[in-house]
Amino acid sequence: MAITGINHVTLSVSDLDQSFKFYRDVLGLRPIAKRTKRSAYFLAGKDWIALVQAKGHVAESPLYSHLALTVDAAHFEGAAERLRSSGVKLWQENSTPGDSLYFLDPSGNKLEIHAGSWESRLQWLRDHPSSDVEIYD
Repeated sequence: MAITGINHVTLSVSDLDQSFKFYRDVLGLRPIAKRTKRSAYFLAGKDWIALVQAKGHVAESPLYSHLALTVDAAHFEGAAERLRSSGVKLWQENSTPGDSLYFLDPSGNKLEIHAGSWESRLQWLRDHPSSDVEIYD
């Protein structure tokens, strides 16, 4: 078996129409397909994000699991302000290197916008050595 990447991310939503508008109008993702009251597909850059309307959706999981979306550092403040002004609920304050805003979508899915990359995080770990960190080069 050879995993070559992440194919897509699917998020369960409680109201497909409301979520479709949020992902298109607030987050600015590009819609590529929608099946009425069933599912919708978006592109975030070249990444495929699927929304599926699910019965019994449990909003706002207590777990830390979330989807982080990349935002260019030069546009981070504008994107964060757009989200705040849309009325999103914030679920945590940023305590990691790089600009991040943690918020909920209309169905309670945990999302983040982040101005950084795995490379910048790895460099931060190298610049701030700790006995509990092992880096694989």
